[in-house]
Amino acid sequence: MNIAYILNSYPQPSHSFIRREIRALETQGHSITRLAMRAGDAPLVDSQDLEEAAATLYVLRAGAMALLKAAALNFSLAPRRFGAAVALAWRCGRRSEVGVLKHFIYLAEAAYVAKVCEAAEATHAHAHFGTNAAAVAMLSHALGGPEYSFTVHGPEEYDAPRALSLGEKIARSKFTVAITSYGRSQLSRWAGPAHWNRIKVVHCGVDTARFPAPLPLPEGGPRYVAIGRFVEQKGQLLALDAMAELVKTHADAHLTLIGDGEMRREIENRIDNLNLADHITLTGWVDEARILKELQGAHALLMPSFAEGLPMVIMEAMAAGRPVIATYIAGIPELVQEGATGWLVPAGDTSALAAAMAELADTPHDRLTAMAQAGRARVLERHDVQAEAAKLAAMIAV
Repeated sequence: MNIAYILNSYPQPSHSFIRREIRALETQGHSITRLAMRAGDAPLVDSQDLEEAAATLYVLRAGAMALLKAAALNFSLAPRRFGAAVALAWRCGRRSEVGVLKHFIYLAEAAYVAKVCEAAEATHAHAHFGTNAAAVAMLSHALGGPEYSFTVHGPEEYDAPRALSLGEKIARSKFTVAITSYGRSQLSRWAGPAHWNRIKVVHCGVDTARFPAPLPLPEGGPRYVAIGRFVEQKGQLLALDAMAELVKTHADAHLTLIGDGEMRREIENRIDNLNLADHITLTGWVDEARILKELQGAHALLMPSFAEGLPMVIMEAMAAGRPVIATYIAGIPELVQEGATGWLVPAGDTSALAAAMAELADTPHDRLTAMAQAGRARVLERHDVQAEAAKLAAMIAV
């Protein structure tokens, strides 16, 4: 099959799951046209991301005139159909926070995307996230482009379902993908009952070849690693407060924060104010090989998020044979099992997080190893990227 992937900004260091899905589909014999509205704003440090950037067509780089010409051509070929797409863009724009004008820009992007899809002989378009990429996919289909589907990850889409016209996007799609059962339940709230059967679950996947038999857990004091953008919802400040409690009883504890973002200065200031400089390492964004190395050097992944879908780094940590300490939110409990593969704590509860970190530190080595092995078996069974990509391809082919 020839499939167009419609994305907002791609590639991004935090969106490696999209790259894995695309490449898995390609290894299964499908042709993928990568269409992103713009390049990502974060620096690319992984060679695979650099390769993806080189293989991606960036719609806005074509320029305003190219987009307007595509829209004008679409209008001249099918004015009634174009008028219906304009009305759709107007309705969605009226509901949204970004407004009607932005949706008319999406319409022009969609006309260009439809033209590219026709040239590439793409018979289906798949978007990631229920935001503007899904809007462009929907409008492209309304303009005569290929039928579409889109994957909703959360939590952003769950925060503004009406403004994003999620119900309309679902109703017009061939199918809509949630990455967890929790996500499917949230989408069902905004789709009519007649459309519930088109909401499917396809898990984000790990490349099992990247995760051979895990290294033994390290010796010495407890070492934790947290991976993610430095934004409020990821809860890094909470992790620092928990570390300040933990080091009172476990003076050799250490936390590595992998990532970067708008809150870096605030995080650095909190580290200084809590006198944690000897217990915290900031790495910035690193490539996948470094992430695996950091996981192998840790006793557990720490995920103190306030809002999530199901973080990819949880899957990677479990595949690397490391227990997980995470908050009990969204789809996380579908993968992390309390007492079996890790610890689950209430979001926002610093004391509960610190207590779980201390409990892990005091857990016998053989018990931690058994939890790690159970987590690895669970994630490899449920989140093999080749199996999940095959599910997606089968839905497209129907």
